[in-house]
Amino acid sequence: MIKSMTGYGRFEGVIEGRQITVEIKSVNHRYFEFSSRITRGYGFLEERLKGYLQERVARGKVDAYVSIETLEDAEAQVQVNHSLAAGYVNALHELAQRYNLRDDLSVSTLSRYSEIFSVHKAPEDEDAIWRIVQQGADFAMESFLAMREREGQRMKEDVSSHAERILQLVDQIEARSPQTVVEYQQKLQARLEEMLADVKIDEQRILTEAAIFADKVAVAEETVRLRSHFDQMHQMLESGEPVGRKMDFLVQEMNREANTIGSKAVDSQIAYLVVDIKAEIEKIREQIQNIE
Repeated sequence: MIKSMTGYGRFEGVIEGRQITVEIKSVNHRYFEFSSRITRGYGFLEERLKGYLQERVARGKVDAYVSIETLEDAEAQVQVNHSLAAGYVNALHELAQRYNLRDDLSVSTLSRYSEIFSVHKAPEDEDAIWRIVQQGADFAMESFLAMREREGQRMKEDVSSHAERILQLVDQIEARSPQTVVEYQQKLQARLEEMLADVKIDEQRILTEAAIFADKVAVAEETVRLRSHFDQMHQMLESGEPVGRKMDFLVQEMNREANTIGSKAVDSQIAYLVVDIKAEIEKIREQIQNIE
């Protein structure tokens, strides 16, 4: 099943005593591009998260957000910078003496100077943290991919409808093309009869001119190739692999065949049909810009 490059998935819940939030979203991009926002202190998760996503997303600009909050009490050590604390004490005593202030220095006074204290937590087990985050990412990825697949199915149906319309137009061109040769032959004969009046007309010459004209306006090769391109597109739409870039190239080839048919067209009906074909191809091109 083809997938859209647009997707969104989110998980929020408690896993092993930690409040975990994982949010994944993506938009169109020519290649895979990754960016992330992760709770401070957990930067080591970035590369693991990128690899995790890259295994599941072939194309698109993917943004990931990870929040980790510890709910359970964790071991921590509070250390005092004694040299800095002594400096504050001396400075406060000096102020009291110099300006004749009451010297009421206390521990609560020093506690206001947060830079005196530093908190050191026990080192995190990176593998354990990643295991927890990955559980949340799996839930978020499930809804993320489901959205991409739903969008992809709608795109497949839309592309298929435009392809069907183009093949109907190609049928009309193939039916009309031989008739243009017959009409040319009839017009040529009528013109010669009018110009030469009683002079006998060389029927073989008319047939030769008609054959030359038929060769110039023949579009059978182009319509056969156009049908072949749509057969390939149908196979791609049924494929479970990322096909967006391949389809983009295929659409260029379709346009090339349509342009060639248009350049050969000397019949207004065929010319109008080609315009309609190119309009439908453009709709397909716009749509596949969203396909992974």
